[in-house]
Amino acid sequence: MKISPTAVSLFTFLANTLVSSFTVPTPLSSLTTGRASSSSTELFTRKPFISGNWKLNPSTKEKAIELAQDIGSSVGKDIDYDVALFVPFPFIESVMEQVGDKLSVGAEMCTPEMAGAFTGGISPVMLKSIDVQWVLAGHSERRTINKETDGYINAQCVKILEEGMNVMLCIGETDAEFEKDLVGCVCEMQLKKGLSGVSAEDMSRVVIAYEPVWAIGTGKVATPEIAQKVHVIIREILVKMYGRDIAYDTRILYGGSVTDESIDGLMAQPDIDGVLVGGASLLPDKFGRIINYQLDETFVKELQEVDV
Repeated sequence: MKISPTAVSLFTFLANTLVSSFTVPTPLSSLTTGRASSSSTELFTRKPFISGNWKLNPSTKEKAIELAQDIGSSVGKDIDYDVALFVPFPFIESVMEQVGDKLSVGAEMCTPEMAGAFTGGISPVMLKSIDVQWVLAGHSERRTINKETDGYINAQCVKILEEGMNVMLCIGETDAEFEKDLVGCVCEMQLKKGLSGVSAEDMSRVVIAYEPVWAIGTGKVATPEIAQKVHVIIREILVKMYGRDIAYDTRILYGGSVTDESIDGLMAQPDIDGVLVGGASLLPDKFGRIINYQLDETFVKELQEVDV
């Protein structure tokens, strides 16, 4: 089916109209400097959340147990924020046994169907029965590789919340979308569709993870300043959806090639409330350093002076 030039022009006009309300410039070079936006929230008012996503790793139960033990030992008694691991289904209960109450163990996804002829499906009620408290929904790899739609992801979110669990909704734009200045457009669409039917009351059990697909395995780097600017955009979208109080209480995490070297700068940003870590969460020393991040005191002081 061919699309007429008129239709293309109309789509471009509508997309550009929507994106024009956002402030993030297109080129990476133009986003690498600058302080937090004046519309950002008060510094460090939300409880930080450090999380790791093991994806299709490690290869055996024995290796998963060893990795969980090593990571668990990094969580000290003085850590007063949330730490979680999202692990493959076969390892969930074994990892839970190893980490105890030091951190939460979540599932990397679920299906919205609760029972029936859905071979290979894992329902929210199944996860709840083994005391899972957190579930990922909408991870970029599920969207691209598994072709999960916004509607399907929304159904997951709704069912997870109905079962009394917490959901981490992942959103983010591709490289092509970023370069075309569609950051705000994509994030708004994924947020509105993903959270459709989610009440204001249920938002206390929702965390948003912004993961720019263009910063994963491409060699391009989302600096703390870039991430902060987009987090402000996301929070402004949440303000329109749920009001200022809920938007400012909602934690927004950053996920995109987070490392032990980048964590301090990321966590110094006022609207970055934590991280969703991929590859580094499989390396105990590096993930331990991420869990025990250290704020750049000079940078934080400068931000506080700007806010004053």
